[in-house]
Amino acid sequence: MGISPFFPKAFKSFTWVLALLLLLACIVPYVRIPAFAFLSLTVPLLVILNVISFLLWLLFKRNVLWHVLVALVLGYASLGSFVRFHNADAPQMPDGLKVMSYNVQGFFNQDDDRRLHVCQEISLFVTEQDPDIICFQEYSRIIKKRLSVYPFVSHTDYSREKSDQGIYSKYPIIAEGSLGFPNTGNSAIYADILFKGDTLRVYNVHLESLKVRPGNLKREQSTKLFGRLEDSFAKQYIQAELLREHAERSPYPNIFCTDLNNNQFSYTYKTIKGRMTDTFSEKGYGYGRTIDFWRFPLRIDFILVDPSIQVQEHRNYTIGLSDHEPIMATLDIAK
Repeated sequence: MGISPFFPKAFKSFTWVLALLLLLACIVPYVRIPAFAFLSLTVPLLVILNVISFLLWLLFKRNVLWHVLVALVLGYASLGSFVRFHNADAPQMPDGLKVMSYNVQGFFNQDDDRRLHVCQEISLFVTEQDPDIICFQEYSRIIKKRLSVYPFVSHTDYSREKSDQGIYSKYPIIAEGSLGFPNTGNSAIYADILFKGDTLRVYNVHLESLKVRPGNLKREQSTKLFGRLEDSFAKQYIQAELLREHAERSPYPNIFCTDLNNNQFSYTYKTIKGRMTDTFSEKGYGYGRTIDFWRFPLRIDFILVDPSIQVQEHRNYTIGLSDHEPIMATLDIAK
């Protein structure tokens, strides 16, 4: 049976749309337009679909494949790769500072029995990995007594309108504070930590949630869904700029432990990262998934460090105790 003439035409149109969407995604990190922001979340999928499209057009030997190739090349030049191939079995550095970031989803607040069980499992995991500093987003203080090895703790002191966050440290916290994000339940806190004669400022950041749950998608109109996403992205822009301005006034080298609720191809990420080093990009391995968004894996949790800090190691974990997965970086703090 021959190929219907309609198929190449329809596939060509589809190819053009995929290439155009990838090109539009290339400008998302550079423009403050919430309506475009959703494209940043789809970059890995767009790249995969464009690669498949390119390979299929090779069979037809049509000129359209060059348009796909241009989109892929420009996408790579603008956005970079979303996978890394550093040594996954790098040796642990005994003199490095180990920093972990983990959104624990309130240890599943809705069920007390499950909450205590998850809290215990996460406590055991943290004890086994033994970070020097750990930043919890969506944190609950019920874990504090289980982590007595961390004598220095800084946490939010908000009402129930704000999600809690905690910074646990084996090293002295000499100052602390918070950033009051307006009109949101999300926040950022920081702690100035004395480490072997140096002082570091550690930020624990939880940006505006997209508030999308797979179970609600079928019951919600698409216009309302995308309107809500646009509002969340707009709030993220404000929060990212407030954080960047605050960090630029820091008298110490900064370390960001973040749940950005957005990925590395976004304006939010680009604004916060600035000249800082992404520990996964520097020493990570593989895709770096930290959450599934509509069942699609994304990297939305990051550890970002001052350029003066050398990254020795980055690890992603898969333990399934929260909707997020923990990440940890081992850092060499230059005096």
